[in-house]
Amino acid sequence: MDYKLERERMVATQLEARGISDQRVLAAMRKVPRHLFVEEALQEQAYGDFPLPIGHAQTISQPYMVAEMTQLLEITPDDRVLEIGTGSGYQTAILAELASRVYTIERIRELLIEAKRRLDQLEYFNVVAKCSDGTDGWPEEGPFDAIIVTAGAPHVPEPLKQQLAIGGRLAVPVGDAYSQVLMKITRKEDRFIEIPTGGCRFVKLIGKHGWGD
Repeated sequence: MDYKLERERMVATQLEARGISDQRVLAAMRKVPRHLFVEEALQEQAYGDFPLPIGHAQTISQPYMVAEMTQLLEITPDDRVLEIGTGSGYQTAILAELASRVYTIERIRELLIEAKRRLDQLEYFNVVAKCSDGTDGWPEEGPFDAIIVTAGAPHVPEPLKQQLAIGGRLAVPVGDAYSQVLMKITRKEDRFIEIPTGGCRFVKLIGKHGWGD
């Protein structure tokens, strides 16, 4: 397959056609080889308009959802970003194209090892990763300009809100185990502004401030 052509088609038909307009996000989606973040048997489906399994009952998100969540974060080249749920590492790579540094947490060690291997091979050396409960965040590295949660939470984890810098943005799906609303939360000097942006469906966010183990 001509994967570069497939990426161009994905961007045009799935992202631009649905209102993704941030040019830096679109450029990152055109560049990152999504097919390298799934197993070989699924590579020809990698640019389809749907999530794909990556093992351990986890998925690589639909391209549109990756772009939508990334666009919500309004990432600048100087930003420090925290990702909760490394998964395959694909969303991590998109963030690494846009931010100064990406801190990413994955609770499943096997997924993290494989994701870090891919990211190193693709020379995303601005990524720092650890295996931990992502719902606690990474307080010793905070505050963060942007935080993204790639799993559905029953409520917004309070530690993540507190680790936002002033003006920082948090994108997190909130709801029950079957469907969520994608929330954008912005920290101001004296308050948090929470805006629902649309429905979505993610695997459960497991952890102390999520669904529990």
